Amino acid sequence: MIDKQILMNSPKIKDVVDRYKKNAARAENLAQQYQGNYYIPPELYEKYDVKRGLRDISGKGVLAGLTNISEVSASVMENGVRMPAEGKLYYRGYSIDDLVKGFIEQNRFGFEEIIYLLLTGELPDKKQLSDFHTLISEYQYLPSRFNSGVIMKMPSDNIMSTMAKCVLSLHAVDPNPDDISILNVMRQSLELISRFPSLAVYSYQAAQYFRQGQSMVIHKPLPEKTIAENILYMIRPDGEYTELEARLLDLALVLHAEHGGGNNSTFTVHVVTSSGTDTYSAIAAALGSLKGPRHGGANIKVMKMMDDLKEHVSDWNNETAIRSYLSDLLNKKAFDKSGLIYGMGHAVYSISDPRAVILKTFAEKLSSEKNMHDEFKLYETVERIAIELISEKRKIIKGVCANVDFYSGFVYQMLGIPADLFTPIFGIARIAGWSAHRLEELVSANKIIRPAYQPISDKRKYKNLSERI
Repeated sequence: MIDKQILMNSPKIKDVVDRYKKNAARAENLAQQYQGNYYIPPELYEKYDVKRGLRDISGKGVLAGLTNISEVSASVMENGVRMPAEGKLYYRGYSIDDLVKGFIEQNRFGFEEIIYLLLTGELPDKKQLSDFHTLISEYQYLPSRFNSGVIMKMPSDNIMSTMAKCVLSLHAVDPNPDDISILNVMRQSLELISRFPSLAVYSYQAAQYFRQGQSMVIHKPLPEKTIAENILYMIRPDGEYTELEARLLDLALVLHAEHGGGNNSTFTVHVVTSSGTDTYSAIAAALGSLKGPRHGGANIKVMKMMDDLKEHVSDWNNETAIRSYLSDLLNKKAFDKSGLIYGMGHAVYSISDPRAVILKTFAEKLSSEKNMHDEFKLYETVERIAIELISEKRKIIKGVCANVDFYSGFVYQMLGIPADLFTPIFGIARIAGWSAHRLEELVSANKIIRPAYQPISDKRKYKNLSERI
């Protein structure tokens, strides 16, 4: 192996590095000089009645479309007044609570059933579900030499970026990649849904080997296993996992599979699909959206915040110390000084996030199996105190609650899933919803999404080059 220091001292390498640094400095200089030209005063958004983030001043989303796929509800009408209520989530009209109860009580895995429901609009019977399992298992294998030819060539430290590259590369091996007929897009969607676990895990393994100098273990998915089981089987060198571990990961996939058409990545699918582009481009764009820390990376922020809390609060039973730390968070004195308690609050939910309520119950069970119950109780304490503090110190009209990200990172940690795979696993779940929304956009909308932006710049007179100083 060539010594890295010797390689960096090579005249050719050194020249390339020096030129890169010089050009980077030039680019930074341009940004510093002209970044003021990008600034828009906040008061102008109010002047022109712009709904920043496509949400009004009360936090309600701007109505941009219609959907049959899911419903996110957090309020009820009482005497003609809309009031905050316990959060509800419906997939194709079915309550998420009922769907989860259905497969949990029957001791079944549920994610494949939920994929079927989201894509077709109907719950499968026994034969349909069995046939669907077979179809998913046959679609899950990657094209010949795709692993070595695509995934392991120029792997990124960010697994989401490698996955996006892989999705776009699958366009090249699809015999009919640009056909946007419903029959073809359904086939492409099923293939991508089935292959996402391998894309995520293999991208992670490649990054560990080529970027981190760690060992790489590649397991092919097994046809008899569910998606949740195969994820754990492929991640772990020995391929071993407990029944509770697999069922909790399956539950997490179910809860993350879909969340309305207005979340950032799903809305991205609608926008990109409306242009008439291919499936691979639409899903790659969704991955780019989900990669953002304000969307799919939120549970990683929760984990980092909790690690920081543990460094400052040694006694997890000392509620006074915990309260003091959380107050410092809100006052921008602790952690990243953002003024946020991560995992608290949601754009829609007010009193409760049904996904968090369900996941929390099963997280407690796993914490007992993993001898991490004390840590679970710490999360519970933080949740309770954070809600009290935010309600006291912030003007929250609709209320505040823990969202699903508050517990999902802790669940993944207990499952031994590396933090680098937290967001990719979100993607493995959410591509079911993305695919359903892409099909709905193609069938029903038939119009490119093209909102308006208000120009606010002054008109200027052109100057010849010789006149510019």
